[in-house]
Amino acid sequence: MSTHTPSDTGRPDSTDERVVLFDMDGVILEGHGTDAVVHDRALDDALEERGLSVDAETRSLLAGYEYDTDFALGCKRLGVDPVALFYLREQYGARRAIDRLAAGSRELYPDVDVLPELAEQYELGLISNNYDSVVEFVVDHHGVDVFSHVRGRDTGVRGFFRRKPDPHYLLDAVGALAATDGLYVGDRATDVLAATRAGLDGVLIRRSHNRDVSLPTAAVAEIESLTELVDRF
Repeated sequence: MSTHTPSDTGRPDSTDERVVLFDMDGVILEGHGTDAVVHDRALDDALEERGLSVDAETRSLLAGYEYDTDFALGCKRLGVDPVALFYLREQYGARRAIDRLAAGSRELYPDVDVLPELAEQYELGLISNNYDSVVEFVVDHHGVDVFSHVRGRDTGVRGFFRRKPDPHYLLDAVGALAATDGLYVGDRATDVLAATRAGLDGVLIRRSHNRDVSLPTAAVAEIESLTELVDRF
């Protein structure tokens, strides 16, 4: 986890207790999320490091992003600790994701340009289900210095189960920023639910990848662009 100090001198003082927090994938960074091929190749990396050879059926159990009963069964067949192998795979996944981003696979959405203006009114935070090292890379690589709190999830099983809609990392942000009120802007139903669980107002941003997504938990508002946050809230 990191706390960034924005260079903007017009940011709010410590008496402002309302914050605006953002998801990363699909909100700040273009695209719904990390390409599935990253996790697939990360599994190959982990298996190679352990010197493990697997048949097609066992590999199918290990494939995918989830830490679930199939993954545990695949590990049982190999006689390896599922928690340890999952952690190793995620470590490789984070490295591969960073390599792809460094190569320009995904860029920031154009409306991110409004963030400095928002930072003059509120403390801003970036809270993502993506790996912490990946979130840190995006912020540093693109020079986004407006966030006072930046946090992705930890690699491994504990971090996996703390993904939204679990409010764990949102509550961390609220505590770190000494906030009593605020918004969380996301692009998924799980973002809105996590916001509600953390005592925040959930705002859904509609992008091309979630244009028709329905919300079982109502958002406080739905927006088409981050620029709407300036005057609407």
